[in-house]
Amino acid sequence: MTATFENLARRLRDAYSGGVVAPLRDALEPTDVAGAYAVQTINTRYWEAQGRRIVGRKAGLTAKAVQAQLGVDQPDFGVLFADMRVADGGRLDPARAIQPKAEAEIAFILGADLPDADTGVEQITAAVASVHAAIEIVDSRIADWKITFADTVADNGSSAFFVLADEGLPLAGLDLEGAAMEMRVNGAVTSTGVGAAALGNPLNAAAWLARTLAERGEPLKAGDILLAGALGPMVALTPGDRVEARIAGIGSCSFSYGS
Repeated sequence: MTATFENLARRLRDAYSGGVVAPLRDALEPTDVAGAYAVQTINTRYWEAQGRRIVGRKAGLTAKAVQAQLGVDQPDFGVLFADMRVADGGRLDPARAIQPKAEAEIAFILGADLPDADTGVEQITAAVASVHAAIEIVDSRIADWKITFADTVADNGSSAFFVLADEGLPLAGLDLEGAAMEMRVNGAVTSTGVGAAALGNPLNAAAWLARTLAERGEPLKAGDILLAGALGPMVALTPGDRVEARIAGIGSCSFSYGS
C-alpha cells in the first residue's frame, strides 16, 4: 500500500508541471481519509526536503453543503507554504496556476502554541494574535475539478495560493460569526457570505484544525497562519481579473490575476 501512496503522490506532484491528472479513485477510495492524508503527507515531506517552508494550515470543506456534496461529515486540511503567499494588492502569474478559483475567508495568525488534542474555542480565542481578511486561491491537479473527498485531501486540500490582508485586528470585540463577506471581481460582486458559513463560526473551524493536527503530532504553533474556510461560493479566475474580498468589521485584501 505504501508503494501505491508513493505513486499517487508522485502523480500529483507531476501535475504541477505536466498538467491535470485523472481522479485518483483507481487507487484511492473516495472516502479513504487515512489513505488520502498519507498521500498528502508524502508530498508535504517531499516539498519540505526541497526547501519549501510551512507557515500554517488551511481548513477546507467547512460548509455543510459542500461536505454533503462530497459525501463526508468532516472538514479537511492542507498545508500552507511560504511560497504560496501572494502579497496583498499583489499579482499572481497565471502561468503558476492550472484551473484556479478564489474564495474569501477569515484568517488567524497565532500568538501561542496549540499542542492539546482537546483544544476548544476558548483556547483558540486566547491564542489568536490577529484576525485578517483573506483570499484563498484554490486549484486542483484533478481534471475538471471532478474531486472526491480523498482526491482533494491527497491534493493538499486543493490548495494553491493565499492572500492575507496586511492589516490585522485583535480578536476581542469582533463578530466573526455575523461578519458579512463580499467578494468582487473586476468591481462586480461575484460572491457573498457570512462568517457563520465556516462551521458556524471561523473559531470552530480553527479549533477543529488545532485538535486534528495535535492528534496527528503536528500541532499548530505561534506564528502559524490559519485559513478558516470559505465564507461564500468560490469563483473561477480568468487572466486579467482583479479580485477583492471585503469582510465587514475585519478588513479587505486584493490581488490581480495576470502576468
